[in-house]
Amino acid sequence: MMKPFSFKNRIAFNYIITTALLIFVVFFAIFSIVKYSIYVRVNNEIKTEVSKHLKEIEVIENCVLLIREEQWKLKEFNRLDASPAFIQFVDELGALVEKSPNLKQKQLRFYPYAKEDKLFDAKLDKIAVRQIQIPLYQDTKVIGYLIVAMSLEDSVMVLNNLFLIMMIAFPVILIILFLIARFIAGRSIKPINSIINTANFITKDNLKSRIPLPQNKDELYTLSDTINNLLERIENAVIREKQFTSDASHELRTPLAVIKGTLEVLVRKPRTEEEYKEKINYCVSEVNRLNHLVDELLLLARFENQRQNLKLEQVDLVSVLSDTLARNSTHIQDKKLKIISKFPTEVYTRTDSYLLSLIINNIITNSIKYSNQNTEIFVSLIEQDAVIVCSITDNGIGIAKDEIDKIFDQFYRSKSSEHPEIKGTGLGLSIVKRLCDLLQIELVIESEENIGTTVHLTLKK
Repeated sequence: MMKPFSFKNRIAFNYIITTALLIFVVFFAIFSIVKYSIYVRVNNEIKTEVSKHLKEIEVIENCVLLIREEQWKLKEFNRLDASPAFIQFVDELGALVEKSPNLKQKQLRFYPYAKEDKLFDAKLDKIAVRQIQIPLYQDTKVIGYLIVAMSLEDSVMVLNNLFLIMMIAFPVILIILFLIARFIAGRSIKPINSIINTANFITKDNLKSRIPLPQNKDELYTLSDTINNLLERIENAVIREKQFTSDASHELRTPLAVIKGTLEVLVRKPRTEEEYKEKINYCVSEVNRLNHLVDELLLLARFENQRQNLKLEQVDLVSVLSDTLARNSTHIQDKKLKIISKFPTEVYTRTDSYLLSLIINNIITNSIKYSNQNTEIFVSLIEQDAVIVCSITDNGIGIAKDEIDKIFDQFYRSKSSEHPEIKGTGLGLSIVKRLCDLLQIELVIESEENIGTTVHLTLKK
């Protein structure tokens, strides 16, 4: 089986095919022009000879006579032209009457069916000649012919030499051009070799390598830069995946370990009914916490860059906020919180209703969870030109400035050890951030420690 052409050889080969056709057309044009020029020159010389010799004859009583026969023969004998003209007179039947001395023992052939006054190629004793036959008239009767011919031997030699040179030059030029094209193509696709080498070097444990960018900012530069950006995204995704897997396994292991330890303590010795109920209820709460954690992990995985699955529709933000506050009314009452709302009767935006409800629910749940008892939560909707700004403010424990950038990290909980009574998975704001990116909602969080937190959501109308 033949080895397939490499990419640079295919480039060079395609270039050579195009060049070969172009060179062939150029060579054919040159050959045709040279041949045409030669024939034009010969034809003009023959016509000159015809014109001159017609002046040197006269027709008397059906006979063709040379006016100065001896002078004509001497002149024709002494001619030293590079391509001498052969002159011959024949009668109406083609029988020889007179011929120029330079024909010696040879004789021009008479072609009775040749067109009158038309030049054509003929042979003179195996020598190629260009010939014309001019009829001679007595009144309206043809009494003979003037035959003029010139040798094409030199012209044929020139044309043959030119053809031979072109036949030799054609493949030589193509071979040279192929090597040059292959060299240039090799240099042009050098970045592709870098891409191949880098791709072969990259593994799941080694994503740091990048493709060297070419100096010229052409298509290969764009390709290399695009692949580098792709590698950057893959590296970041792998890092996030490893971190997520590590954090998820740790978070899942914690409630399982608590449940296992509680049950082991429970079966060591007989307990009272109250003790059994207490431990079992504790295990149930841990199972609920584990179930909630799994739900949020699945939610994160489900909406990983799934913009094509969005169900966009006109959604009333006032209704979404009101429904969310109603669902959390029990927790609001338990902490004796006061909800202060400020928004119009109806405010519509085009978005995914379900995902927007998840965002609002997570933010309000966090506000309730981290608010101090007997405080207020402010909820407002403000329409500004082409956008709607939804703000939710609590008077809770707040977030330190150096932790604001970390709160969107998965499983990150600000100062969770200082507030063990506040339960959570650390996934809520990660989900909010991801869904906001998916719905193209601008998310801004402002917070001061021990004062409170404000979340701003900017949506398009």
